[in-house]
Amino acid sequence: MRPLLDHPTLLCLSSLIVFWLVGLAGYGVQKLARPLRRDEQDEYKIVEGACLTLLGLIIGFSFAMAVNRYDLRKNMEESEANAIGTQYVRAELLPAPAAGALKKALKSYLDRRIAFYAEQDPALLAEAAAHEAKLQAEIWSIVRDSAAAQPTPIVALVVAGANDVLNAQGYALAAWRNRIPIAAWALMAIIAGACSAMLGFGSQRFNAPLLLVLPATIAISFLLIAEIDSPRGGFIRVLPANLAPVAQSLAQP
Repeated sequence: MRPLLDHPTLLCLSSLIVFWLVGLAGYGVQKLARPLRRDEQDEYKIVEGACLTLLGLIIGFSFAMAVNRYDLRKNMEESEANAIGTQYVRAELLPAPAAGALKKALKSYLDRRIAFYAEQDPALLAEAAAHEAKLQAEIWSIVRDSAAAQPTPIVALVVAGANDVLNAQGYALAAWRNRIPIAAWALMAIIAGACSAMLGFGSQRFNAPLLLVLPATIAISFLLIAEIDSPRGGFIRVLPANLAPVAQSLAQP
């Protein structure tokens, strides 16, 4: 199910078709069994309204979960930009050869992190991740050797900055992996299907466009939630809005 959630438009179209067919099936079951008697309709409407209310609450909670995760990814991107920019300034506290090497490594590392947020090609992302690992090892090697050669509080500050840079990348990656659980999506789909079936079963006469209203509403809700929850699959994505200005500032002489 996860690949479908990474393509919000496809999820929207498939949800629209499936739930509309479920509504038509509910209407067909009513005709095959027996229509609701007049004294049963009021009770049925109460149950139907309760199910629709529950569906609305679950969709609202899922939307809130998606927004929180989206905000977390944005905050982690900002933290990365601050950590890399601060460490670039702290690099001047090291001796000249080590300071130049650290600044060069940080610039290359910053480019790789921008590619992580901006790139969509899986092959290029894998290549960027491999370069990231090498650059992280290089950054840590530079500050480690400097700390071993000159164990002073000033160098320790640079070591702490390098640790912040590496931790920021780990936190950002964890935030990108933090998605709405599959169980929550399955629960929404089950309740949405039940509501669509009940709407069709309670219809007094066949009206295909009317039976399409609820599935369309559900499909659009799923589209919006998936767009916000999917880091790369939709049009709503976290861009390197803070990392890019840092890279531009470091490129200036």
